[in-house]
Amino acid sequence: MSFQSTMKTAAISDMQQAMQTGELTSKQLTKMYLERIAAYNDAGPRLNAVLELNPDVLHIAEALDVERKNGVIRGPLHGIPILLKDNIDTADKTHTTAGSVAIANHYAAEDAFVAKKLREAGAVLLGKTNLTEWANFMAENMPNGYSSLGGQVRNPYGPEKFDVGGSSSGSGAAIAAGFAAGAIGTETSGSILSPASRNSLVGIKPTVGLISRSGIIPISNSQDTPGPMAKTVEDAAILLGSLTGFDKNDPATLTNHHVITDYTPFLLETGLQNKRIGVSRQYLASFTEEEQAIFNRAMEKMKALGATIIESVSLCADLPESSVMHHEFKNGVNAYLANLPAAESVRSLTDVIHYNLTHAGSALKYGQTVLLASEAKSGTLTEMGYITDRLADLRLSQDEGIDQAMSEHHLDALLFINYAGCDIAARAGYPSITVPAGYTSDGLPVGVTFTGQAFAEPQLLELAYAFEQATKHRKAPAL
Repeated sequence: MSFQSTMKTAAISDMQQAMQTGELTSKQLTKMYLERIAAYNDAGPRLNAVLELNPDVLHIAEALDVERKNGVIRGPLHGIPILLKDNIDTADKTHTTAGSVAIANHYAAEDAFVAKKLREAGAVLLGKTNLTEWANFMAENMPNGYSSLGGQVRNPYGPEKFDVGGSSSGSGAAIAAGFAAGAIGTETSGSILSPASRNSLVGIKPTVGLISRSGIIPISNSQDTPGPMAKTVEDAAILLGSLTGFDKNDPATLTNHHVITDYTPFLLETGLQNKRIGVSRQYLASFTEEEQAIFNRAMEKMKALGATIIESVSLCADLPESSVMHHEFKNGVNAYLANLPAAESVRSLTDVIHYNLTHAGSALKYGQTVLLASEAKSGTLTEMGYITDRLADLRLSQDEGIDQAMSEHHLDALLFINYAGCDIAARAGYPSITVPAGYTSDGLPVGVTFTGQAFAEPQLLELAYAFEQATKHRKAPAL
């Protein structure tokens, strides 16, 4: 059987093994992914997941093959094609646009920290993925996966039927469809966990500070983080380890007391044994009986694997509305846009809003209510409302939220269906990992998400890997 026939489900370790034995080269692997993109992105089901490809990608892959022939293998990502969400700067021939026609011509002068780390690890940066415009911080009624620049991303499990999730929609759809080995998404509140769970993927939303945000178009300095999306827990762990490190340009990374660059030792099939996992039932209320049944079966499986499930955990499922993201978006996006070349006409949030108004036919299909709400803030972060909301977010999500629940019940993690707990984890800045848990009768993917305290990624990977290996729910979509 040829490698091409198995690439839809092949893991990164399988690809490395094939390249090591000479069965495959990075250039051949990259061409296979390009063929799939050609067949399914703009054609066939028209998934619209990839926004732009790097024109140098085959040269890059071939150069990495030369390194391999000369005995240089940088690590487990050497020669592996990876996609990046199009709010992550890359200093190459691809744009960085956040999906907005207002900055459609923007080329970044430097790589984002994560892009630089991937290149150092030997990854082939294949191109950019579509996303919900401005990482879903533009309009209240904008569908997941829509951007004025890229159009609508579709879910490969049901292109005209299922929500693709957002805002890392293109990253989720692309990896589910086999367009690359993995992708880097970003999350402020649910933007990795949502598309990962809706596209039957593993998604890791790291602790804020585990991975640098430098060179990423921001929403909220308090909550933003990049993270990996992949077909398996092992692949996600490999990607995660390649992205960590201290960055003087992102002070949040200096809060990480112990940088881990290899998370694969935490991939234990016994990872659920003697673990205590908490469930807050109120988070299930908005899901169908069939989705809840899948979640209940997942809990039973975890019990069979040696975990104790505590279903009496009290955790606020409806935190009060917060103004933090609106305040921080204006501050952060103005700082980002101000560094665009002087020739660019759009160099502030005010400019974005004005551009959209004057190009409403292409820019404002769903309006810009969220941008306008952010523009109404000062951007100085001095308002009493911002400060009190920020402090309340931390108190309710950390001290009186996740920390209290885990301490009270002596928990190793909290468990949620899909991305239901994303808000409280996002406000806390705490990590979560989602993993496939099955499908409804009409084929809708359902995931479960493990959430822990700051820098608990090793423990969460243990739990996610043990559950994945015992169930192996994921099936590639039939395109």
